[in-house]
Amino acid sequence: MTVAVFTFYFFAITTVTGGLMTVLSRNPVHSVLWLILAFLSSAGLFVLLGAEFVAMLLIIVYVGAVAVLFLFVVMMLDVDFAELKAEMSKYMPLALLIGAVILMQLGMALGVWSFAETSGENLAAPIGETQNTAALGLLIYDKYIILFQLAGLILLVAMIGAIVLTLRHRVDIKRQNVMQQMHRDPAKAMELKDMKPGQGL
Repeated sequence: MTVAVFTFYFFAITTVTGGLMTVLSRNPVHSVLWLILAFLSSAGLFVLLGAEFVAMLLIIVYVGAVAVLFLFVVMMLDVDFAELKAEMSKYMPLALLIGAVILMQLGMALGVWSFAETSGENLAAPIGETQNTAALGLLIYDKYIILFQLAGLILLVAMIGAIVLTLRHRVDIKRQNVMQQMHRDPAKAMELKDMKPGQGL
């Protein structure tokens, strides 16, 4: 067994183990730590495939931002996970039914799977002629520019929708009215008092 094969199996087993423990772990903090391990192992697999840029992007974005954000949210918010699990147990039969349907659909899809004649072709430029990042950029911004822009538009709409759905105007909070402040009359906004020495208000 060569070093590359051993490294591949090591990262693959670690990724699968991290994913399973993320779901099965009872402690939410431990789940996030297992998720970070799965992300790091996936980055190792990308390095073995020669996609160093994607591996570093996975570490910077998912491990450095998303997973750490999950960790801080879980640690800082006082969430009663026992109550959440009790609420989730009511929907367990429906979840199992949906999971069984998804597994049947995956089985049907994989049962008729066949490789296309052009599956072995490399869509990017040859590795020896260009760098990994340049080849990825040519794919995203040249060959699949329309799909890339549509994906960005979908993410923008999803972000705006999330903001609109969570926006709540509470009546018991005093808010700033900028237009009212800008159009106020200085003569009515302030009043000058002539105070004589030795007198109070």
